[in-house]
Amino acid sequence: RALMLCGLLNVNKPAGMTSRRVVDRVARLARPAKAGHAGTLDPLARGVLVLCLGAATRLIEYVQRMPKRYRGTFLLGRSSPTEDVEGGVTLLAGAPVPAADELAAAAQRLVGVIEQRPPDFSALKVRGRRACDLARAGQQVQLAPRRVRIDRLEIVRYAYPELVLDVECGGGTYIRALGRDLARALGSDAVMSDLVRTAIGGFRLEDACDLESLDQPGLPARLLPPLAAVAELPRLVLSEEEARAVARGQAIA
Repeated sequence: RALMLCGLLNVNKPAGMTSRRVVDRVARLARPAKAGHAGTLDPLARGVLVLCLGAATRLIEYVQRMPKRYRGTFLLGRSSPTEDVEGGVTLLAGAPVPAADELAAAAQRLVGVIEQRPPDFSALKVRGRRACDLARAGQQVQLAPRRVRIDRLEIVRYAYPELVLDVECGGGTYIRALGRDLARALGSDAVMSDLVRTAIGGFRLEDACDLESLDQPGLPARLLPPLAAVAELPRLVLSEEEARAVARGQAIA
């Protein structure tokens, strides 16, 4: 019988590829084990994508709850329907050129629990269909603001029109929307030109494996134990008798 793989895989997703395509490629190598990912990255984005294989797919929700870190690059004084350079970018006439201290002050006002309106071009469902599909079809999309948590928002580099932000945030945050709201707070607009997810919890970009180098013989050695998905949870070591009870579905003290 084929070895049933079980564990987590930290992949460096390349730009220009959907998260689903990454999962499909790994799933072909992991057969007959199933595979799923914890936290979608836009095709434009690259960086950490955590995949769960085999029985570890039951732990996806725990990875999704982990804090995330991003490095996002934006162009100020521009707008696009997709809020990134993938859509038709329009230069704003007479757009203000914010000073660095103005940007820093506006960035700090976005730290904490905030209301964020997701981009119209997103995978969120509206009336059973993805918002991006409705937007591409020319239909009006009205996405309600959602509460997201921004733990840190720092300016790494600023040379107008380019702005680079380092972001630490909770799940469900749209970095495109964060750059948009920062620019709009100063009377301008922005499009995202690059995005790298540098970490999900303890899964770091420097430890991620290159997708092109993955092959079937080498896959098992790259898997992390399922315990890595729940490392922050309290842990109880069972006696042999307790372990047998749990295996039978019985309660223990």
